[in-house]
Amino acid sequence: MTVPEIELAAGYLVKRVQHSFRRHSDAALQAVGVSMAQYAVLRALADHPDASAAELARLCFVTRQSLGDVLAVLRTAGLVETADVPPRGRAQALQLTAKGRAAVTSADQAVKAVDAAMTEGLSKADRRQLTAMLTRCAENLESC
Repeated sequence: MTVPEIELAAGYLVKRVQHSFRRHSDAALQAVGVSMAQYAVLRALADHPDASAAELARLCFVTRQSLGDVLAVLRTAGLVETADVPPRGRAQALQLTAKGRAAVTSADQAVKAVDAAMTEGLSKADRRQLTAMLTRCAENLESC
């Protein structure tokens, strides 16, 4: 059976990998009690504690409305809280709770295991090259 040309296109393959990575990550994250979307927000908040909601949404590849929905779930779960700092304009700063920091640590391990499975069989040099090529593809599109 011949593979259609479109299924060999870089964009198609990136989407195929992204879909599979998301599915496997969601399954691995069930033990932590968060989804991949929730993990992305927790990870972004851990890495960028002073980020605005707009910045967090951009970092997580979601709209501000979607971010608000995820943050509501994370607040209810006790993983995120309002930071005890003066607001910047109308925006309240957020921070991870102790429970949220523990969830990020556990979730990192789960997602790293999926990443390792995805790149199994690739040498360290191949992984560096893949990272460089994907970064270049992202930068090419972001500069359009």
